[in-house]
Amino acid sequence: MSQGRTRTNRDNNPNRGVSALRRTGLRRRVEMSKQPLPQPVLDPKKRSKVTVDPDHPLWGFFREDKKALNTPEEADAFGRPWVVEELRNKSWEDLHSLWWVCCRERNILATQEYERRRLKAGYGAAENMERFRVVGQTQKAIKHALTERYYAFEEARRVAVTDHEVNLDAEPGSQAYTPLYSDETMMEEEYPVKRSAASPESTA
Repeated sequence: MSQGRTRTNRDNNPNRGVSALRRTGLRRRVEMSKQPLPQPVLDPKKRSKVTVDPDHPLWGFFREDKKALNTPEEADAFGRPWVVEELRNKSWEDLHSLWWVCCRERNILATQEYERRRLKAGYGAAENMERFRVVGQTQKAIKHALTERYYAFEEARRVAVTDHEVNLDAEPGSQAYTPLYSDETMMEEEYPVKRSAASPESTA
């Protein structure tokens, strides 16, 4: 046998080794940067101060004092939920504002619960759950009051359809209620005035 040179397959094909299905080739060589890695600043005095907008929307997830957690005394200081009897006298704007106050309170409680679990504080979990329950009862009472108003409105609209004195197609700003009788006429029909025989009109 002759000892010949091994023939290498070098056809200068740039797609040599590329997968026909996934179009992936050989991994390129990983190069390391010569720039030094940044070092953490351990001294708090040398750290750069980060300025935050005091009106940033994310502050809505915290209390006014911007603390992540309350003290045990602050966590236990809260009142009772609103009841339906109190909310019936509130306007639509008041109920709308109260609903979003409850939503903000739920966000704050969720933020405090996450921070409490992260720090393993060991206190405030029971108070936090109780506050969640109070806020939830207030929101249920708001829904109850609005549902009552909805049914009352639908009942009044059903009666107004058959009432000839009510115009449901009236333009905004115009009079939708036109009574057929005035107050004086209704008073005279309900309480007629009895005239005596000796009245001046009879003797004239």
